[in-house]
Amino acid sequence: MPRDDMGDAPPKRTAHHRWEVARPRNGTSPDGVRMAGYRDRTGSRLDMQVLPQPAVIVVIGLGVGPITVESPSGNRPLSGLVAALSPGPARIRGEGVECVEMALSPRAAYALLGVSPLELDGSVTGLEDLWGRHARLLREQLADTASWQGRLALTDGFLRRRAAGAPPMAAEVAAAWDAIVTGRGRVRVGDLAASCGWSRKRLRARFTAQVGLTPKRAAMLVRFDHAARALLAGERAGDVAVACGYADQPHLHRDIQALAGCTPGALPGLTVSTEP
Repeated sequence: MPRDDMGDAPPKRTAHHRWEVARPRNGTSPDGVRMAGYRDRTGSRLDMQVLPQPAVIVVIGLGVGPITVESPSGNRPLSGLVAALSPGPARIRGEGVECVEMALSPRAAYALLGVSPLELDGSVTGLEDLWGRHARLLREQLADTASWQGRLALTDGFLRRRAAGAPPMAAEVAAAWDAIVTGRGRVRVGDLAASCGWSRKRLRARFTAQVGLTPKRAAMLVRFDHAARALLAGERAGDVAVACGYADQPHLHRDIQALAGCTPGALPGLTVSTEP
């Protein structure tokens, strides 16, 4: 649930931290899935902006109250949610939050969600809208399970059953995404198309249909993710712009504004706030 726990190498949490975090004991999950259980030790009010990141986020709420998603289309209380790769402006609010959360790579999302990521339409969607009764049954089973490891094992089994026989992402699209991630967003669309043996037009169409973003937007998102993590770690905006491959600091500013709706300096204050 905390934004800084979504990265490729999540930091270890300290005992005094607000969040109790549980991860699969054997360290394994289905390919392209990062999974964890979260419980807010303080029981206080959560108020968190949904920030874009290069993963589709699935949250199954286990707390007493719902997780409320606030967006321009209104407020919606949900027991579970799915946030697209680049969601529109939205906030998540709740009290005493407890949940199982999965971060799905585009390849895993394409196989597990049951719909093309493009159909998420850059929004935060109710999990039951996608998984229906299966989402309700899984949530009931998780709520009836006392231990985090038991809950994570249940979720792991559920995902593996969904993955069995799921349609694979096109190898060329998967390779293009991997190249974007490996290059930290510093890639040219023309080079991606050439490596696939496709035209730029065909790459754009196939990539967008299966990932949910154009290749150019995906590269922008991956670059933003690295920059956001550095800014949240306290690094200076000028240094981040250079390290992450932006043309200059104004370029970084424009991308942060476009994707997070704020300036680089304001980004840390938007991630999580609490009320007693």
